[in-house]
Amino acid sequence: MKDFLHTLSIENFTTQSGKIYHIPLSYEVFGCPLYSAPIVLVNHALTGNSTVTGEKGWWRKAIGEDKSINTHKYTVLAFNIPGNAYDGFFIDRPKDFVTRDIARLFLLGLECLDIKKVFALIGSSLGGAIGWEMLGLKNDLAENFIPIATDWKTSDWLYAQCLVQDFLLRQSDKPLQKARIHAMLCYRSPQSLNQRFKNEKIQEKKELRKSEAWLNFHGESLHQRFTLSSYKMMNQLLSTIESEARQDNPYDDLSQIKAGIFIVSVDSDLFFPISEDRKTYVELKKRKENVSHFIIHSIHGHDAFLIEYEQLNKILHKIFKK
Repeated sequence: MKDFLHTLSIENFTTQSGKIYHIPLSYEVFGCPLYSAPIVLVNHALTGNSTVTGEKGWWRKAIGEDKSINTHKYTVLAFNIPGNAYDGFFIDRPKDFVTRDIARLFLLGLECLDIKKVFALIGSSLGGAIGWEMLGLKNDLAENFIPIATDWKTSDWLYAQCLVQDFLLRQSDKPLQKARIHAMLCYRSPQSLNQRFKNEKIQEKKELRKSEAWLNFHGESLHQRFTLSSYKMMNQLLSTIESEARQDNPYDDLSQIKAGIFIVSVDSDLFFPISEDRKTYVELKKRKENVSHFIIHSIHGHDAFLIEYEQLNKILHKIFKK
């Protein structure tokens, strides 16, 4: 286990499916010490982890000293999604869990830390979806909520992608690599790949396209740093966002969230389409005043929240300046 991780022991946790688990919930703290400054809770994305800043932080261009989320002014807290194995903990039966279970675990983690409210809750992709779930369970948890490139539900489109992922992950030959290659096509866009690779080849005799080499690289890279059970767990969570709730009056329920909501979309996102965010924004705006919608303009698709840092930081600066 990594030396900088802290761990909370969540005993006898009962999932929505009725299974009982002992969960070692790991987390990291950055910036000001806990209880000395406003807290920003950061939920990580599918293959991310609790190391959100620092030399190897996956969001170090947005979080850090004098960055948009300034660690001189805030305490930054991040939990690991149980089962992502960053802390050495694996979940062998991912179907026992739904996204709401992770939201409940994160809320229990905050309770263990005696944190009743946070200044901001921010999450991208799967992390943002967990954020929606957390606020659905505890409406007054955060003063500000920033869901980025995500949604409060698993749409039919997203569920279809999860089905393909599940099929690939059950293959006997290179399941992680195959699933990751498919996922990369969801995380990027046709324009992004076409502009980057321009039908060029790197080995004329073998007819190997640069785009194929790039996809193979990402497949092998994930295989080296992730596990099959962890990827299955994350895919399961993506497919179960709000699957059993808010079916009758979802926007009435969502409008009960007390936080100011700052929805951030990517206009070329194929994974969480901007059209769904627009609908959420319009419907919530009818019901509560403190809702805003920001758009990252990019050809790079879903992954633009990890690429277009200039735009993202401008948005975050506006929000945190308020």
